[in-house]
Amino acid sequence: MRDFLDISHLLGLPDAASAHAGDIDYMMALVHWLMLFLFVGWGGYFLYVLFKFRASNNPTASYTGAKGTFSKVQEVAVILFESALLVGFAFPIWGELKNDFPEAEAAFEVHVIAEQFKWNVHYPGPDGEFGPRDPNLVDTAINPIGLDMSDPASADDLVMPDELYLPVDQEVIVTLTSKDVIHSFGVPQMRVKQDVIPGLSIPIWFTPNVVGEYEIACAQLCGLSHYRMKGYVTVAPIAEVNAWIDDMASGAF
Repeated sequence: MRDFLDISHLLGLPDAASAHAGDIDYMMALVHWLMLFLFVGWGGYFLYVLFKFRASNNPTASYTGAKGTFSKVQEVAVILFESALLVGFAFPIWGELKNDFPEAEAAFEVHVIAEQFKWNVHYPGPDGEFGPRDPNLVDTAINPIGLDMSDPASADDLVMPDELYLPVDQEVIVTLTSKDVIHSFGVPQMRVKQDVIPGLSIPIWFTPNVVGEYEIACAQLCGLSHYRMKGYVTVAPIAEVNAWIDDMASGAF
């Protein structure tokens, strides 16, 4: 039944590249089935009314309106369908992505700090520990995220603009923050979109499952140069990701 109802391939969606993308696409396909049902149902009822109450059949206007159960049945059916979508699909997917976070020890963690007009990506380095950040240490040229280099945990950290490297088939936790205004972290192929709010630290998680390169788009108007605030997600085997981080941290590139 799911294969029959799943028409997401006909909706012009970008390629799916995360483990939860299939469930999101299936729910969108069901929403389009609902829209088709409404179009046919209400369109048919409209044609019926045009015929039933045509001027030649009703020379004298009637102000009592149409009587019947068709419209009520259709309204009840729509309510039941929408309730099934919410309870059976939307709520479980939302609950999983917002509440069922993977264990930090087993996941690949990275911080993304947004600013006009750049995504600063903070990797913890080989020790797996993020160095502390202090807003008073921010320097646009040499320390865009205010990393406290006096702390030992910061020694092997890597900060890269607009370059997010993630391992394939491994759970990923991305913690989002903003230095200035509201941004929105969006990767359409991952079916991921999250507003980034100044003053808040917002974690999201997903599992990339297709090797490739994808674009990070800011989905929230954030200033005059909003159009150029984009980055890139590269999904590769974990060995390649670790090698890339080591090379970038050591300057061997």
